[in-house]
Amino acid sequence: MTVTGVKIILVEPAGPMNVGSVARVMKNFCLNQLVLVNPKCDYLGEEALRMAVHAKDVLQTAEVVNTLPEGLKGCKRAIATTARSRDWEIPLEPPRIALPWLLEEIGQPSALIFGPEDRGLSNEELNYAQRFMRIPTNPEYASLNLATSVGICCYELATISGIFLDSKVDNSEYKVENHYKIQPQIEAKTQENTNNTFEKPLETLSVNHSEYDIAPLDVVEGYYQQLESVLLTISYLYPHTVASRMEKFRQMYNRAQLRTKEVAMLRGVLRQTLWALSNHELLDISNQANSSQASERENL
Repeated sequence: MTVTGVKIILVEPAGPMNVGSVARVMKNFCLNQLVLVNPKCDYLGEEALRMAVHAKDVLQTAEVVNTLPEGLKGCKRAIATTARSRDWEIPLEPPRIALPWLLEEIGQPSALIFGPEDRGLSNEELNYAQRFMRIPTNPEYASLNLATSVGICCYELATISGIFLDSKVDNSEYKVENHYKIQPQIEAKTQENTNNTFEKPLETLSVNHSEYDIAPLDVVEGYYQQLESVLLTISYLYPHTVASRMEKFRQMYNRAQLRTKEVAMLRGVLRQTLWALSNHELLDISNQANSSQASERENL
């Protein structure tokens, strides 16, 4: 039994013992997809393997990438963790509120991002996520060890997913508030519609699901890079303001959870904008011709 589809991403982890401990708590709570972004330690060394105990396989199968966007490739939802209060309009949510969202699209890849032990995630790194989470702690001693933070989140993910519902542990609150298990709701709605002669049963509706798919984060990132380039070209952005302005654009679009076709449409607008900038003389001639034709029609 596993919590499928959720990647645990560690950005530049520095301590091999921490990485080994993360692997252990992941396996404790049925997660197995570990991603290491530019690790600063030997994650397969003696210290890491010793702390992993019987979770060496999680370390051995870990995906190692150079950048955070590479680690997020294919994911459609991402939550970034932070221990610091930020001067943002976007709220920092506790795990029990934020984490069910990662599991709403059953079978779709998602990610939970943790920063380096010494500094946490930078603003630039946080910009790759759509939602942001902070684990509530004692304000007199708020700092959590990396593996402890991961362990808390893995426990919540496993419990929300229903993996422990058949155990002897009382998980009654999760039986009631297991929001992402939507199949029973769909079946109930189908039965309800079947009894209504004016509604077509849900099971017979023809739906093109690809039109409603949330765009993978690497696809959205490609749009952000293109948008930044175009806005610099037309001098809406300047080198000294690009980071702060693009942060606002990212937050706005991330809240919208763009669909794949919507990203394609937005990129088409940008391509047409660049074409218009390169061919403004042709556009002037075309506009003059259209204006002349309109005048001639009015005079008829």
